[in-house]
Amino acid sequence: MRIQKSNEPVSCGFKTSIGGQALIEGILMRGPEKQSIVCRLADGSLKDKVEDLKLSREKNPILGVPFLRGVPMFIDSLVNGMRAITYSAEQLPEDQQEQPTKFDLWLEKKLGSERAQKAVLGFATVVGAALAIGLFVLLPALLFQLLPRSFRQEHLVLSCLLEGVIRIDIFLVYLWLVTRLDDIKRLFSYHGAEHKTIFCYEKGLELTVENVRAQSRFHPRCGTSFLVVTMLISILAVALMTWILTLIPGYTELTGLPQYLVRVLGKLIILPFIVSFTYELNRWVGRHDELWLARAAAWPGKQIQHLTTREPDDSMMEVAIEALRLVIPEKKGTDVW
Repeated sequence: MRIQKSNEPVSCGFKTSIGGQALIEGILMRGPEKQSIVCRLADGSLKDKVEDLKLSREKNPILGVPFLRGVPMFIDSLVNGMRAITYSAEQLPEDQQEQPTKFDLWLEKKLGSERAQKAVLGFATVVGAALAIGLFVLLPALLFQLLPRSFRQEHLVLSCLLEGVIRIDIFLVYLWLVTRLDDIKRLFSYHGAEHKTIFCYEKGLELTVENVRAQSRFHPRCGTSFLVVTMLISILAVALMTWILTLIPGYTELTGLPQYLVRVLGKLIILPFIVSFTYELNRWVGRHDELWLARAAAWPGKQIQHLTTREPDDSMMEVAIEALRLVIPEKKGTDVW
C-alpha cells in the first residue's frame, strides 16, 4: 500500500463529480446516481443511509441545460443538504436533540409526520435564503447609504465596488464568528475530511485513513469556492449594471422608486444569472485546474477554506471514507467530472 506524502503535488489522476457536505457528526456524499449519509453515533458505531439521487432536471430536462442548470442545481443542493442536516441531528443522543416546539407538535398533528417535516424543511430553506439575502444584499446596500451623498453621486461605480468590499467583509466576519463555536469547529473538521477523502479517491489511492490523512483539505471544487466566486462576480456585475443605469436619463423617475431601491431590485433580478454563470465557471475551473487562469479563479475560494475546513481526526476520516464508498458507481468512469 502506498501512502502519498502531503508535500507531493495535488494533481489528480482524474476529477470526480462526487461531492459532499459536512453534517452534524456525519457527512453527505453525492454521486452521479445516489447519495449517502453516514453519521457517527454516540456509541462510536456508524449509521448510513443511501438513497437514489433525485434532481429537478430529471423531471424537466431543460433544467439540465448549461447556463440554465445553475439555479436548479443550487436549489437541489440546498434542499437535499437541509434534509441531510435534519437527519444527522436526529442521530444525536436524545438529550442533545432540540425538543419540538408547540408549533411543531401542532403541525405534525394537522399534517402528519412526513408532511410536517417537509413543511418545516421548506420553511427553513426559505428563511435561510431570506436571511442570506438580507445579510449579504440588503445590509450592504443600507451601509452603502452611509457614504456621503455627494461621493455616491459623483463616483457611483466606485461606490458600488466599495459596497462589494463591505459585502465581502460581512461574509468574512460572519465566517470568523461561527468558527468560534465548538460545534462548528467539528462541522468544519468533517468538511476537511470530505475534501481529503475525495482527493485520495481522485488520485487512485486506496481509501484508508493513512492515505486520506496525507491529502490536502483545500479542494478547488468546493461549494465554498462557488459562493466566494459568486460574490466576486456579483460585485463586478452590479458595478456594470449601475454604470449602465447611469446612461439612462432619469431612470429613477422612470420607475418612481428611490435610487438605492432600484439598485437593490436590480441585484435581485440579476442574481439568478450570476449564479448560473458562476456554476458553469466553477465546472470549467474544476476540469482545467492545470491552467493558470483556472487556478487563479479557484484561489479566492481555497483561501476561504482556511476558515471553513479544519484538519479532521481519524474517526471523521473513517466516516468520509464510508460515505464515499457508498456512492462510487459500479460502472467505472461514470463519475468523471
